[in-house]
Amino acid sequence: MRTTFRGLFAALALPPLLAGCFVSGEGGAASDAGAGSAGRLKVALAVPPVQALSPYSNDATVLSKLSVAEGLTALDEDGAAAPALAKSWTQANSTTWTFELRKATFQDGTGVTAESVVNALDHAGAAETKPRVLSDVTLTARAEDADTVTISTKAADPVLPLRLASPALGILSPKAYAKDGTVSPVGTGTGPFEITKLTGKTKATLDRFDGYWGGKAEASGIDVTWIADGTARANALRSGDVDIAEWIPTAQAELLDEDTRHEVPSVRTDSLVLNTGSGIFTDGTLRAAAREAVDGSALVDSVFGGYADPAQGLFGPAVSWAADNRVEVTGRTEAATTAQVKAKTKGKTLRLATYTNRAELPEAATVLQQQLEKAGFTVKQDVREYTQMEADLLAGKYDALVFSRVTLLDTGDAVAYLASDYTSDGVYNIAGLKDAPVDQAIEAAAEEDDTAQRQQKIMKAEAEILRTDAVVPLVHEKVVQGIGSDVEGVLLDPRERSLVDIDTRVK
Repeated sequence: MRTTFRGLFAALALPPLLAGCFVSGEGGAASDAGAGSAGRLKVALAVPPVQALSPYSNDATVLSKLSVAEGLTALDEDGAAAPALAKSWTQANSTTWTFELRKATFQDGTGVTAESVVNALDHAGAAETKPRVLSDVTLTARAEDADTVTISTKAADPVLPLRLASPALGILSPKAYAKDGTVSPVGTGTGPFEITKLTGKTKATLDRFDGYWGGKAEASGIDVTWIADGTARANALRSGDVDIAEWIPTAQAELLDEDTRHEVPSVRTDSLVLNTGSGIFTDGTLRAAAREAVDGSALVDSVFGGYADPAQGLFGPAVSWAADNRVEVTGRTEAATTAQVKAKTKGKTLRLATYTNRAELPEAATVLQQQLEKAGFTVKQDVREYTQMEADLLAGKYDALVFSRVTLLDTGDAVAYLASDYTSDGVYNIAGLKDAPVDQAIEAAAEEDDTAQRQQKIMKAEAEILRTDAVVPLVHEKVVQGIGSDVEGVLLDPRERSLVDIDTRVK
């Protein structure tokens, strides 16, 4: 029988009928009786593809949510590394790990081999835009034989098995990787669902992959529609046009029937990110003034309808160990007075950006604009769909961003998030932060292999980041997922990496 890790963190107390599995373990196929008899699932996703579902972009999570691609490892319900394409692994020394592959097949019919795994990981490491999960590490993969891969790192990486669970490091067949550097997951993954058609940024068709090593999926396929407007997603669920609608805006949540509205404590934190690399916030006194002006608690009820908690830091209550290890922030720069803000910014406009894919963010930006203007800033908003502004964000063309970030998305380990977003060479460093004590604190956490000590060092790094005022945490979100009353087996994942798997079906 196929063994499945189902459920989520016990402390989250999610509804057991909908609490999903994260990873399939050892075992054979699920029973073929009735497999796929429930027909196709209709799913509405919020953020349209940025790079045609390339795993090296934010699109990677789509491949994970829809069970298209897999890594060598996955995360179980406790956030620990569990078998996926690798059935087992051993650590030879602090920098070397060996992974034994299971028998699996790519959706193009070719077999998963050590060489194909090495090829996939080599392409990820050489990508022009490096995946965030590789911000702080360089991987060297080598095929020992057809079913054995050795992976080495230059420095000790105690969480390498967690890192390999990142959606960005999903293993695709060799034909996925074009000579021009583009990567296509269409028909090249290993999961139970195969992308057969991608229509721009609006639709995708997925069919069940009957050669999946973990057994046949219950649903015969998935029809995906990207609907950036949150109200439209909620309406699509109410009308029956879709079976599952992710990220229901809090203003719409109460309008859904109780049995279709599912609240999920999330590791998502919404923050005001300040550009320290260029513009007005290169001045630390102005960053401090912005931090003192901003009151995230005002957003909890007025914007989020109670589906959020006031931010305590970068990590919220869904990160169970954060509160007990939180470090007092010291050494902050003294804030400019209102008069000083007006004098220092005279003739300059604070360019405040956010995006429409999460309906609450533009509302939050309007509240923050009022708070910042009261502190002496002149503010102009730029609100667009995320895919239209990501390049400008990374290029530092804004002074501030109202940003919603899943802090444990990339690996399940917070160090990868801190490294990608806040180190001097981080690939997702929207704040443009270059601060030696921050770099050192994150590096110290990355080198720690004791779990308790690692968590303590992560929180020391959090304190160093907050000291710079490069980011002002606002709220810790509670995600609302919309699920039709006749749908079961949907994965309610605090990390927002999983949504549909082989057990998801319409009754």
